[in-house]
Amino acid sequence: MLAILAAALMAAQAGAGAPPRTFIMPPRAKPVEGAIELVELSPIFAVDFVCSEHYLGQIDYAGDALGTDCMVTGGLDGDSGFSRPFRTGGRTNEDWYGWMAEVLSPTDGVVAGVLARDQVNVPGTLGRPPAAMVQIRRDDGVLVTLGHAAAISVKVGDRVRAGQPIAKVGNNGFSRAPHIHVGAYREASAEPLQIRWDLRAAAKLREASEGE
Repeated sequence: MLAILAAALMAAQAGAGAPPRTFIMPPRAKPVEGAIELVELSPIFAVDFVCSEHYLGQIDYAGDALGTDCMVTGGLDGDSGFSRPFRTGGRTNEDWYGWMAEVLSPTDGVVAGVLARDQVNVPGTLGRPPAAMVQIRRDDGVLVTLGHAAAISVKVGDRVRAGQPIAKVGNNGFSRAPHIHVGAYREASAEPLQIRWDLRAAAKLREASEGE
């Protein structure tokens, strides 16, 4: 699996006839010994969402290791309904609440890498890597990666702010449903970090979205 991912990333970076792509090749993540360090990030959605975290050792690449896969949820109407990721059976991308939803930058920083892809997976069918991605470098040397994005609206060198729209939710790469993967690591050491969401920022995002 790791060899396939590395080969696909290199092919995407050098592929003839492909649109220009600039991104940072993810190194192998440094093994974590002792306590896992946390990094606090601003939520990537201004609406309800849930995340499924990568357990330690699940994926060995920095940016994937200890990352989390986040899906927008919906289906609630006042006091009725169920919170769920799709409206009916989830068999089309358009049926998912998150499909093409606005993705917000989880941090202040500079866009260090962008990989755009036209690939769109059919829900329930696992696609092949690499995923479309945006990589943001923070001033403290942490590199944050957002994967499976679509309609990326930033470019390398742009300075972004937490909460700023940077892309839409896609379904591409090693993915079987519309979602956004978020991973973070210390770029100098490739040490993976566990993500903690800034719930004060979440409250401000929700308040702003409800006031629109």
